[in-house]
Amino acid sequence: MTKNKIIVPLDVSNLADAIALVEKLPQVSFWKVGLELFVATGSDILKFLKYQQKQIFLDLKFHDIPNTVAGACRSASQYEVDLLTLHATAGKKALQAAVEAINTAEKPPKLLAITVLTSFSSRELAFDLKIPLELPEYALQMAILAQESGIDGAVCSPQEVSQLREVCGKDFLLVCPGVRPSWAKAGDQSRVMTPLEAIKAGADYLVIGRPITAAENPVEAWERICTEIET
Repeated sequence: MTKNKIIVPLDVSNLADAIALVEKLPQVSFWKVGLELFVATGSDILKFLKYQQKQIFLDLKFHDIPNTVAGACRSASQYEVDLLTLHATAGKKALQAAVEAINTAEKPPKLLAITVLTSFSSRELAFDLKIPLELPEYALQMAILAQESGIDGAVCSPQEVSQLREVCGKDFLLVCPGVRPSWAKAGDQSRVMTPLEAIKAGADYLVIGRPITAAENPVEAWERICTEIET
């Protein structure tokens, strides 16, 4: 179902607000738990979502030496989440160590590599990080590195998803934040696309937060986005 392609972030700072948001949007089957909420609640929010039979995208973006990344992924696997992130820039050894670390889990998560954060612009990549490649090319190289290391997929801007799909193939999961309906504000996202455009470009999942959660009527906003995708 198209609705299952939308992941809604629980971008709140405490368990009570997270539970309230999930209960406000019972139609949503896939939720993202990021650093702020996980640091605040630990596994409590994950247990709640599992009890509600929701799918979970645990977006912790691990980035450290290979041994530490492996240990973190191994520990995260015990929560039986569906998707788990780490930075491609941790390097091939760390990516491969992560893959090996989750192999013994009863229900290992799909590992996703962060290519380039969607808040980054081409100018910031060039001037702040001193990366000589154009942003789309750099995102592609990070995705290729992840795929060659055994990672299941990548997180990328919808503006790069078409090229990544073409190069990495249909079985490589592509998850896109930075998705904004035409009627919503871009916020702090620099590289955005509408939900329908992102799906047509090849995205498997869309991460859509504030256009839904900050809307005056979140249920109405959710339904409006789902309708747009299905047209």
